[in-house]
Amino acid sequence: MKKMGWLVFISVALLATPASAQVAGIYLESRTADVYTGPCFANGEVNLTGYEAVLAWRIEKGSWNQVALGGLSVVAVVRASSTLGDPFANPLPARTVFIVDENAGTAQRAALIAFAQAQTGDLLKDVVAIETTQIQFQMEKDRHGYATLEAGNLARISTRAIGSGDHLCNNEEVFYPPLAGGLGHAMPAVALESRYRGNHLNVTWNESGRRSAFVGTFSN
Repeated sequence: MKKMGWLVFISVALLATPASAQVAGIYLESRTADVYTGPCFANGEVNLTGYEAVLAWRIEKGSWNQVALGGLSVVAVVRASSTLGDPFANPLPARTVFIVDENAGTAQRAALIAFAQAQTGDLLKDVVAIETTQIQFQMEKDRHGYATLEAGNLARISTRAIGSGDHLCNNEEVFYPPLAGGLGHAMPAVALESRYRGNHLNVTWNESGRRSAFVGTFSN
């Protein structure tokens, strides 16, 4: 893994201005709180957990700010100031570690980060570190809700579809929407594994069996 220097931060700032783009691909998100849940469970977690999330995009085709990104992935790991999605609290300031595809060139790395920031408002603006590593990101076409993400030894997520056995109070719903915009489709899923082991956010986690994930697609 390699850390990127200040030149990349300057490039990100230059590429962050809006521009016409056409990109499409798959999206995965996992948090440290249930997103598909009933109000009673959500109220038991708010302000206690759910401050962290991993967001991942794999661009299957297209470009951003005239930089071709097809076949590349970017992952954002964020730690916020409150439970993400809580309508009564401000998640900012939030700190973000970006993990970018080691197969991307310098301009592509900057464009991947600019794309992710454009999908999430101010949530991912405060970048504390940028890592590069191999990213493997797959979504099963024949089984909805099944996806896997592995970003080196930093982050790993695997999901499955929500089933009848995951309804604990029979009053569940999508309590928190996805953190990213521009999604053409997103469904809640169970995170069989959700792990982050980086050094820059002063927190790591390793969870399993939580209804904390979204699996989706984007095209914009």
